[in-house]
Amino acid sequence: MASKPPHLLGVDMGLRTGLALYSPEGRLVKYRSKHFGSKSQLRKGLHSIIGELPPLGWIWLEGGGDIAEVWSVHAERRNIEYHQLQAEEWRSGLLLPRQQRSGIQAKKHADTLARKVIEWSGASRPRGQLRHDSAEAILIGLHGAIQSGLLPKIPDL
Repeated sequence: MASKPPHLLGVDMGLRTGLALYSPEGRLVKYRSKHFGSKSQLRKGLHSIIGELPPLGWIWLEGGGDIAEVWSVHAERRNIEYHQLQAEEWRSGLLLPRQQRSGIQAKKHADTLARKVIEWSGASRPRGQLRHDSAEAILIGLHGAIQSGLLPKIPDL
């Protein structure tokens, strides 16, 4: 039996975590926000989150510190290619300089661009407000899809 092609997971890390799953073709499949009350809850919850997803080839994660270590250890155990970056790295490739002069401005433009990615991908539209951690996870995943070769370039959004 042939194995399924790997998917990519974009993560805006924190106790409030944004998650965005991309198909092997580089399209957004689904996204969500998940709140963990503590690092220990994250460690426990991560197993079920990853277990519910199709096979992953990549995890692209924004952030650092102890919480990033939980993700990296989990990725290593499952033999998933893991990339850690800071917001400036994905923002510089997806947002114009004037759109990222402040964190507030960058989050606003990230929301707009994430909605365009949702539309372009044919993913379900958000019910109500799109949380900023989900919007950023979508863009982290888009950046990862380009860097990993799932997409040759930024799609025409």
